[in-house]
Amino acid sequence: MSRLLVCPPDFFGIEYEINPWMRLSNRVDHERAVRQWHELMRVLEQEVGVALERMSPLQGLPDLVFTANAGVVVGRTAVVSRFRYPERRREEAHFEQWFREHGYDVMRTEEGLYFEGAGDLLGFPDYWFGGYRQRSDIRVFPILSERFHREIIPLELVDSRFYHLDTCLCPLSGGELLYFPEAFDSYGQMAIAERVSDGLRLAVSEDEALKFACNAICIGKHIVLPVGCPATQAWLHTRGYDTHTVHLDEFMKSGGSAKCLTLALD
Repeated sequence: MSRLLVCPPDFFGIEYEINPWMRLSNRVDHERAVRQWHELMRVLEQEVGVALERMSPLQGLPDLVFTANAGVVVGRTAVVSRFRYPERRREEAHFEQWFREHGYDVMRTEEGLYFEGAGDLLGFPDYWFGGYRQRSDIRVFPILSERFHREIIPLELVDSRFYHLDTCLCPLSGGELLYFPEAFDSYGQMAIAERVSDGLRLAVSEDEALKFACNAICIGKHIVLPVGCPATQAWLHTRGYDTHTVHLDEFMKSGGSAKCLTLALD
């Protein structure tokens, strides 16, 4: 059984603007957001069969709910994020404390070397993709590659709407890949094509990419993704995946969806 780290949205809201989705004028319906989060948790636990580890929310940290940005976990080592924007840096100590209290060895990058966790580091068992430019620093990937003995292929994110890699790329358990090609520069598109063959790649349409089709959670043959992505769902069904759709529009106001709200622990 897979375990995911999540954080209840008790204090979730838009209190600043650090990506194109976030607008102070577009207020979050908090009650609706809470209902949507609990429905996602229900789907994950009851329909997908994952175990959830819940960390405590903290007033003044509205984005703590997006636990994909806590860091990245490899075995019993947690590489805690170092955020680019000051508005999120207070989260770092909270995430680090959770990992230490749960027996993880904690690794940090040096001051000024930004790394935003599983939001920018995704991949397959034998190699990873690393997203950079918008949030994470490309210089962090050689360090992590050497530490974990895993090849990391850097991908430059060139569309500000897709500021983290997990908003535009989703590796699947069977070796397939969902991605929005236009989020990457020409080198990145070529690097993806060299690693994942045509038959295993779905180039998600812009319409469904903007509904966060690529910000999906893959657990075995189960895929949890936002509603409104029928073409992506149809393709996944042809590959033998079961899909579970959830309403997450309140979180999309902040630039996040299903995958952003979870962090894989094993």
